[in-house]
Amino acid sequence: MPTDTADAWDRYSASYQEAVRWTVDTVHFGPDLPNETELRLVGELRGRRVLDLGCGGGQNAVAMARAGATVIGVDVSGEQLAHARRLADEHDVRVELRQGDLADLAFLRADSIDLVLAVDVLGYVEDLGRGLRQAHRVLKVGAPLVLSVVHPAWHLVAGAAEHPPVLQRSYFDRSPVGGSVEGVPVRYPHQLAELFSGLVRSSYRVEQVLEPEPTPAVPRSGLWEDAASLVPRMLVVRARKEGS
Repeated sequence: MPTDTADAWDRYSASYQEAVRWTVDTVHFGPDLPNETELRLVGELRGRRVLDLGCGGGQNAVAMARAGATVIGVDVSGEQLAHARRLADEHDVRVELRQGDLADLAFLRADSIDLVLAVDVLGYVEDLGRGLRQAHRVLKVGAPLVLSVVHPAWHLVAGAAEHPPVLQRSYFDRSPVGGSVEGVPVRYPHQLAELFSGLVRSSYRVEQVLEPEPTPAVPRSGLWEDAASLVPRMLVVRARKEGS
C-alpha cells in the first residue's frame, strides 16, 4: 500500500470518524448497511484469534474483542490506530494494534488465524492478489475470510448530483478513483472478475456473496449518498481457505 495512502488517511481520519458513526456492539461491513447482527457472516468469536485487516478506527476490532476474540488489528494510518487505541481503552478491552502494509503480514505465523476480516480495505491495495495470498497464508485451513469492497457499480455513480444518478465513468476504466476531497486516498476499482479470480487463484472457496440494500434506519451516516438507494454501495463476500 503506497505511503501516500497512509498520509491521506492520517489527514482524513478525524472527519471520517465523525461521519461514519459506527458502534462497537457488532461488526460493520460498510456505511448505512446491515451489520453482523443481521448478516451473520463472522459467526462465533469467543476464543478465536482474529486478524482485522485495515482496522481503521477500531470499531470492529473492539466489537470482536468485547465478544471474546483475541484481535490483531493492522492499519497503515497512525491517526486511525490512535483512535482505535482510545476506543479500546474506553471499552476496557485489549486489542493488539500494528501499523504497517496490509499485504505484509510476516509477523504472523502461517496457519495461525481463525478469521480474517477485511472491511472496505482491499480497494486501497493495488495488487489485490498479493493481499489475498497473505491473508490465505496466515489463515488456518478451513478458516473464513470475510471481506467487503466498494461495489464496482458504485464507482460508476458515486458523487452524482442527479437523482436518479447518471453514469460518472466507465465500468472498464481501471484508473484509480478519488483523492480529490480532503486528501481522501485513491481506491483501485477492482472488477468483479478480478476479485473472484483472485480468490480462486489464492485457493479460497467462495461461500456467500451479498449486495446489501441500505438499512431503513434514519438518520443516515455522514457518508450517505442518495445514489445508495438505487445502486449497491458495497459487495460483501465470505470465503474459506482451502489447501495450504
